Amino acid sequence: MTDIVLSIVMLAALALVAGAVVLWCRTGEIKNPALMVLLAVIAVVNVLIWTVPTADGTAPIEQVKAAGEG
Repeated sequence: MTDIVLSIVMLAALALVAGAVVLWCRTGEIKNPALMVLLAVIAVVNVLIWTVPTADGTAPIEQVKAAGEG
């Protein structure tokens, strides 16, 4: 289940970046597309926090999955 959630977050981040580019090209506005890109960066960093292994070699997502099984 967590893999699906992380995948949806990454797809949403890609959609936010694409939408920001389209909005910027159509309107020339800076503020809203910049905020959309910022939100996409925050979403990607969140996914990285969950998936990048720590010093002991296990990712937080693996620890959550192991706790759910046991």
